Amino acid sequence: MPPLKKKTPRVWSMFRAYGNATLAYPWLLSATIGGAILIETASVIAPLYLRQFVNLLSGGEPSSSVVQALFAVLVLFAAVNLAGWVGQRVRMLAIGRLEAKVMVDLYDRAFSYLLGHAHEFFISNFTGTLTRRVTRYARSYEQVFDNLLLNFFPAFIFAVGIVIVLSLKSPLLGAGLLVWTVVFVFIQFKMMHSLQPLRAARTEEDSKVTGFLSDAVLNHSTITAFAAARHENSRFKEAILRWYAATKRVWDADAWIYGVQGLFAIGIEVALLAGAVLLWQRGLMTVGDFVLIQIYVLGLMNRIWGIGRNMRQLYDAFADATEMLDIIELPHAIRDVPGAVPLQVTEGKIVFDKVRFEYHGDQALLQNFNLTIQPNEKVALVGSSGAGKSTITKLLLRLYEVSSGTISIDGQNIAKVTQESLRRAIAFVPQEPLLFHRSLMENIRYGRQDATDEEVVEAAKQAHCHEFISRYSDGFNTMVGERGVKLSGGERQRIAIARAILKDAPILVLDEATSSLDSESERLIQDALQRLMEGKTVIAIAHRLSTVMNMDRLFVMENGAVVLSGTHDELLAHESNLYKKLWEIQAGGFIRAD
Repeated sequence: MPPLKKKTPRVWSMFRAYGNATLAYPWLLSATIGGAILIETASVIAPLYLRQFVNLLSGGEPSSSVVQALFAVLVLFAAVNLAGWVGQRVRMLAIGRLEAKVMVDLYDRAFSYLLGHAHEFFISNFTGTLTRRVTRYARSYEQVFDNLLLNFFPAFIFAVGIVIVLSLKSPLLGAGLLVWTVVFVFIQFKMMHSLQPLRAARTEEDSKVTGFLSDAVLNHSTITAFAAARHENSRFKEAILRWYAATKRVWDADAWIYGVQGLFAIGIEVALLAGAVLLWQRGLMTVGDFVLIQIYVLGLMNRIWGIGRNMRQLYDAFADATEMLDIIELPHAIRDVPGAVPLQVTEGKIVFDKVRFEYHGDQALLQNFNLTIQPNEKVALVGSSGAGKSTITKLLLRLYEVSSGTISIDGQNIAKVTQESLRRAIAFVPQEPLLFHRSLMENIRYGRQDATDEEVVEAAKQAHCHEFISRYSDGFNTMVGERGVKLSGGERQRIAIARAILKDAPILVLDEATSSLDSESERLIQDALQRLMEGKTVIAIAHRLSTVMNMDRLFVMENGAVVLSGTHDELLAHESNLYKKLWEIQAGGFIRAD
């Protein structure tokens, strides 16, 4: 699977995803919309009372009846503003709860779907870029929803209200304001839309910077060992300069857009006031009407001016959300088939039947591959690097799908059982185990999440982890660092073995499980492995033949095929073969298990 490519933001896909998540909370959404309507209705009505107040003030002597009328208008003005204040409180409380709940759902969906992608997906994409996409997807929702419910929707309600009010006073003023508003918003939309490729390019460069940072941090030891800090700084500066160039293009374009908006704002304010002067000359406008128009124009300008700024933020959010949508809308390469059932392991017999597999449609690594492992049989796969040994275990775990043929466990095709049940039935100890940046207790318990502390400690003792864990002041609560960097390679392997002991699955796969152990540690761990393998079907991969010489059968692999099989002694009895050659090369450099 190639790395993900940047795509053009799909606005409707984003709205559909965000809309469905929002509609899961109808009462909060209704309260948010209702609050916004109440606020903008009050914003339209309140200036009408202010207009009446000004007209009363400018209408004549301050008689008692006029003062009484002024106070009556003030009471109504206060009541309308109080209603708007209530609307603000309702909207803010509702929108805060709504956005938080929806963002939790979006985080959960993005994380769950991301983890559902196949092994190949993760090794083909930067870790930092993927994590950034998940966080952006959820956080972009807040930006989108805020702009729609706090800016665009209120501006629409306010504009409709003042157009209606001014049309009742003068149809010409109302029509002029309506036409200007529609034209202004349309021009802003077209300008912002035309800049979207620039914003998408900036988002892509920003993701590349994040991916580069993640890659450099994870490989810090390599950078240090090769004295390559200057080289990495140079590469990082190149990435930053590309981001700077993309950002500068966006900001320069925004500056021109703001300039156009300013000219439009000046034009409408002058035009409306000029029209009001002509109407006043004809006796159709009062001083209060001038105040009303000025309040409306300033209010509308503030909202519409913000639309341009909010459109920019909205399109940035589109670009950010689309990055995760690319992942969510990418089908999982490995999925449970409809009607998949849990795997039932009764004996542990494994059969590879005419299996064919190739990476990315290249030349087949396995072709017409056949292998049968009997229940509770302990077998080893040996051979040169690239012979296909690790590929077999990855296919068994369904990290990859076979191109043709079948793999079955106790007669059940693993392609037709649930992936979760398959992997729960297999304990896997990889050559290079990676640990979580969590405590030693949590890392070992990952083998069986419901295990008690006592069971974790017992598994650690059997894997000979207890010796080095006891040296730490925090013991099992010691944090191991990202990917377990605070531990040595041998210690990480012993933690992985402890996990497998705790999991106690009926099938055990060991991929060079003792490759990072020194001779003394290996001698200790062999006893633990022997106990671990009891009553289980075991597949072990090893380059150090001393670790597998006592297996029930050894399969010698070359170019994706089994070229020889038998016990250690049977293979050595053959005249000239690959196993004998490998054994002779390693002779004298291994630990005998007697």
